[in-house]
Amino acid sequence: MTRVALFDLDNTLIPMDSDYQWGEFTMSLGWCDGDEFKRRNSEFYEHYKAGTLDIHAYVRFATQAMREQGSVKAAQAQARFIQTVVQGVIEPQALALVRAHQAAGDAVVIVTATNEFVTRPIADAFGVPDLIAVQLARDAMGELTGEIAGTPSFREGKVTRVQAWLAERQLDWANTETVFYSDSINDLALLEKVTHPVATNPDEPLRAVATERGWRILELFT
Repeated sequence: MTRVALFDLDNTLIPMDSDYQWGEFTMSLGWCDGDEFKRRNSEFYEHYKAGTLDIHAYVRFATQAMREQGSVKAAQAQARFIQTVVQGVIEPQALALVRAHQAAGDAVVIVTATNEFVTRPIADAFGVPDLIAVQLARDAMGELTGEIAGTPSFREGKVTRVQAWLAERQLDWANTETVFYSDSINDLALLEKVTHPVATNPDEPLRAVATERGWRILELFT
């Protein structure tokens, strides 16, 4: 039976929310009004934690600054963000967990509600080619529009996107042994779908569910 290890990213493999921190980073570059951006960024993050986030509204907000700056400046900022913010928070135990699954022959996939622009370089840093992330729509010139292309990999959308990934490989839930590591109650639908759910650095709502159902709880970060 094929084995697939699925990983959420933010606060699961890395001890931060990369989407939120990217917003803070662009604010530090002077790409937006600092006070207003910080207020709205924090407001969206609280909605995410509460399970009430409008993912489409958030993506429009989160991509506005880089859409205004254009793709060249956005790519330059992305490289600086990975070097100065992300590299410093990738911890050895997280890398070791990913490597252990790879060494065992498991297919490893990062499944995140953060957009592909922010997360593709992070997945690369973990040595994970397979990334399921929010796909950003682009216009005829290749510039971001602020909209989402296809089904967002958020909440129940993660199940849809993983199912599509499996189908592309002539796999399905029945003939695949799956494990999913996540910190967030937002990922409950996918945690309930996989063979082995692992509540990883779980938020309080997920910790309560995992405890009640006897799921494994992994404290990856101390």
